[in-house]
Amino acid sequence: MAELPADKKFFENLSGAGKAIGVLTSGGDAQGMNAAVRAVVRMGIYVEAKVYFIYEGYQGMVDGGDNIVEVSWESVSSILQVGGTVIGSARCKEFRTREGRLKAAFNLIQRGITNLCVIGGDGSLTGANLFREEWSGLLEELAQSGKIEEEAVKKYVYLNIVGMVGSIDNDFCGTDMTIGTDSALHRIIEVVDAIMTTAQSHQRTFVLEVMGRHCGYLALVSALACGADWVFIPEYPPEEGWEDQMCVKLSENRARKKRLNIIIVAEGAIDSHNKPITSEKVKDLVVQQLGFDTRVTILGHVQRGGTPSAFDRILASRMGVEAVLALLEATPDTPACVVSLSGNQAVRLPLMECVQMTQEVQKAMDERKFCEAVRLRGRSFENNLNTYKLLSHRKPDTELPKTNFNVAVLNVGAPAAGMNAAVRSAVRVGITEGHSMFAVIDGFEGFANGQIKEISWGDVGGWTGQGGSLLGTKRTLPAKYLEKIADQMRTNNINALMVIGGFEAYESCLQLAEARARFEEFCIPICVLPATISNNVPGTDLSIGADTALNAIVETCDRIKQSASGTKRRVFIIETMGGYCGYLANMGGLAAGADAAYIFEEKFDIRELQANVEHLTEKMKTSIQRGLVLRNENSNENYTTDFIYQLYSEEGKGVFDCRKNVLGHMQQGGAPSPFDRNFGTKISAKAVQWISKKLRETYRRGKVFANTEDSVCLLGMRRRNLLFQPVVELKDQADFVHRIPKEQWWLKLRPLMKILAKYKTSYDVSDSGQLEHVARHSPKEAETGAI
Repeated sequence: MAELPADKKFFENLSGAGKAIGVLTSGGDAQGMNAAVRAVVRMGIYVEAKVYFIYEGYQGMVDGGDNIVEVSWESVSSILQVGGTVIGSARCKEFRTREGRLKAAFNLIQRGITNLCVIGGDGSLTGANLFREEWSGLLEELAQSGKIEEEAVKKYVYLNIVGMVGSIDNDFCGTDMTIGTDSALHRIIEVVDAIMTTAQSHQRTFVLEVMGRHCGYLALVSALACGADWVFIPEYPPEEGWEDQMCVKLSENRARKKRLNIIIVAEGAIDSHNKPITSEKVKDLVVQQLGFDTRVTILGHVQRGGTPSAFDRILASRMGVEAVLALLEATPDTPACVVSLSGNQAVRLPLMECVQMTQEVQKAMDERKFCEAVRLRGRSFENNLNTYKLLSHRKPDTELPKTNFNVAVLNVGAPAAGMNAAVRSAVRVGITEGHSMFAVIDGFEGFANGQIKEISWGDVGGWTGQGGSLLGTKRTLPAKYLEKIADQMRTNNINALMVIGGFEAYESCLQLAEARARFEEFCIPICVLPATISNNVPGTDLSIGADTALNAIVETCDRIKQSASGTKRRVFIIETMGGYCGYLANMGGLAAGADAAYIFEEKFDIRELQANVEHLTEKMKTSIQRGLVLRNENSNENYTTDFIYQLYSEEGKGVFDCRKNVLGHMQQGGAPSPFDRNFGTKISAKAVQWISKKLRETYRRGKVFANTEDSVCLLGMRRRNLLFQPVVELKDQADFVHRIPKEQWWLKLRPLMKILAKYKTSYDVSDSGQLEHVARHSPKEAETGAI
């Protein structure tokens, strides 16, 4: 192995030898818990610690016996794609008593377990913290009663605790997303999409009740993702007289030829007097006041079920590994921490700070301080709410400002799911800001040919859930049409441009910026929104469409692996798209539990291929039945998918047989995932607000003139924030030959996949290990960074 860089921190020096880790799931189950359990077990074994399953949550810890079992690598094989939790979860009254915790402490000491990884909600984590605080007192009591030796009290004097939040409600402060939330949104959106087709057939109104007794996240985000007409959440009750307002809005929508209405109600929804608002109450109101044919659908436990989404599997795997690192690094002075997500960064936060803030939200709601409750929920929640309010209700023309600016929107490059949500958001926010919005058909080619039309609020109704690109998109760059495009911009008096697309969109705007000296028409604010399944745009960690493609890959890998159940041992070689960017292959591999993922960014040779085959052959000689190998389409011109398939087939003779699949364009199709709908909606709204600001700044003597570098920007997500970056500055960060960024954050997760597939590797943990504090933000902050 090459010498490790001196400035980096690697976990090779973090040994778990002699340590024992117990992992349990507690409280309500959530999809992705199994992925977290798998990561904890495999990472624990990797650092040579003993790992124990504690079955049935705290109940199993209190009961002991067969409920606490040491596990091996194979124990967590094939659980990644399973919903719920394979180690069981139970509410435990006994653990709430000191007597119960005394039994639990005794059972842990018997096995030498002094490190606990708790996956659950705030109640489970609060219980764990109390247990930690009482630990030394519990041991002394056990020693006094003669149940354990004095030696054991000294040896096991400290209990370390790390929490991971598994909750579909996303009701825990301090983390952007809890394990299970994204999968629950998938279930809700699947139902909403299905209901929309039947509702349109009959001109019906549907009232959907979703989970969220104390937190309206699921209701709010699903309303944003499906363009619901109205949403009821506990943190933001409707104003007095909401009944009439809602009915007016529903009848206005019908008058605009909208054939269906969707109303989403969180199960804990309340009015401003803290009285419950139920789905039945909403239905009765619509029927009595409007006479609309109205149906209620209560989603119930469907939201907890099903297979975890790609996002939840990756999130849980990253959190699980981080949790083990946190346990290894814990000292007696370290407070119990929770492993959390901020933007796309894994962070550690003091557990009790998060719990306290979560309880403050409920207190604010009880005291009817609803604005405070929304603020305490965090930037992401507040941003969702503001965006929903902006997009859901059209102000009368008399109330809209009039700017006389014309803003054009177009798609460039290959289609990506979520593009239409971004266009809808841009059009509606633009109209609210007082601009005239124009849609360009078929990218820059259509622009040159004058395929430009004004687009209204109603024209983009129902676009959020549509896959592909409804405006039409082409890969053509503007360079060869510059004169024609400038003519069209002059003819239509276009004052600003929003370009939604992949690497081509970035390159196009670079060309427009460079052509400003020749064409004054391009001296206008221009904003690029990254939208491509390949996730290969410089200046952003994530692109619209990549999450949908990742889910398509993971779903197919699950099916392909299942196709071999009951047969002899089998290895599947799967080719993914992405051009030269290995994002889909790498993250798909992490989410589907692949044994290897070959990508262009990490060079490989015949020796590595040989080592992979041998490694897989050894694994297949154990109880493991199936192997999965992913290959990015352009990872190597000579080691093709066929070559790798033939190599594995030949070398695996007598141990396993091989099959190959090229996934192709199925990765580009399908309805956008909830993440892509919301990401597209929110960054598009933010981009239009930036365009409006630039238009005001650059409007002089009756015309817009913007020729500075910062007036052509790409809006990207960088670590924890959304940033506007001048496209010219991003030039140095792009590899134009292979159309990828020179540095890609996800390459840091490569070792993670290898560790979880039983390879020895080095894992850079420079970014982790810092215990942070829960950020309390000002209302102004919601407008700046978070998504």
